Amino acid sequence: MLILLPPSEGKTPALRGPAVDWSALSFPELNPYRAKVLEALGTVSAHQDALALLGVGASLRDDVERNTRLHAEPAAPAHSIYSGVLYDALGYRSLTPGQRRKADASVLVVSALWGALRFGDSVPAYRLSMGTALPDVGRLAPFWKAQLGDTLTGAGQGHLLVDCRSSTYAAAWTPPPEQTVAVNVFTEAGGVRKVVSHFAKHTRGELARHLLARRGKAPAAPSDLLKAAREKWDAELVPGTGRKPHALNIILPG
Repeated sequence: MLILLPPSEGKTPALRGPAVDWSALSFPELNPYRAKVLEALGTVSAHQDALALLGVGASLRDDVERNTRLHAEPAAPAHSIYSGVLYDALGYRSLTPGQRRKADASVLVVSALWGALRFGDSVPAYRLSMGTALPDVGRLAPFWKAQLGDTLTGAGQGHLLVDCRSSTYAAAWTPPPEQTVAVNVFTEAGGVRKVVSHFAKHTRGELARHLLARRGKAPAAPSDLLKAAREKWDAELVPGTGRKPHALNIILPG
C-alpha cells in the first residue's frame, strides 16, 4: 500500500539544522527538475510583484521572501514541515515508532517544488502551489506530469495506491487506474449528498492515520481498503473502469 497525499499550503519552518541535502532525497532522478523549479521560484519570489505572481496575499510576504534562500534554509522531515488540516488529522507525532516507520515507507507526497517526497525526506518550508506558472517552467502540474510518470509508476509497482490528493495535485501524476483508489468524502442528510472540502481534508488525514495505525496486513486490493474504511465510517466502493480508478466514497452525517 502507498498513500498519496498533497502537501499542505501552509508549512511549519524548521528553526535550526542543516540545509537540504539533495543527495539524500528520495527519487534523486528528479533532482535536475527540482533544481529548475527552485531556481525559477527564487527568481519570481525576488520580483517586486512576487505576491501577485505567486497568487498569495500580503500576509504571506515572509513565506515568499524565504523562497529566495531555500538552498540555505534549515530543512526538516516532510512530516514535520507539512501542517494543516490533513496533517493534523494524520498526527504523525502521536504514532508509535513502528507506525512511523510504516508511514515513512508508505506515504508519498506530491509536491509543486520537489515533485515527490517520502515522509522522511528533509526539505525547507516553501510557498508554492501546483496551480502556479513559473517562467521557463510553465504551469507546474503539466511540468511534473511529464517527469513523474516513470518514477512514481515504478515506486507504486505491486502496491495498492490510496489516492488522497486534491484535484490540483492529482493533475501532476495519473497512476495506473487498476491499482488506484481515489478517496472522496461526502456529507449526507435526508438522502442528499454534498461534496465537502474542509471535512474532506480532515477525513483523508484520519483515513491515512487509520491505515497506518490499524493492526493486520495493509490493504492489498480495493475491497480490502473498503473493509478497513468501514471499521470507522460509512463507506462504499465504486469499481473503476479501464480509464478511471476505483473510488472509495466515505459518507459523513450531514
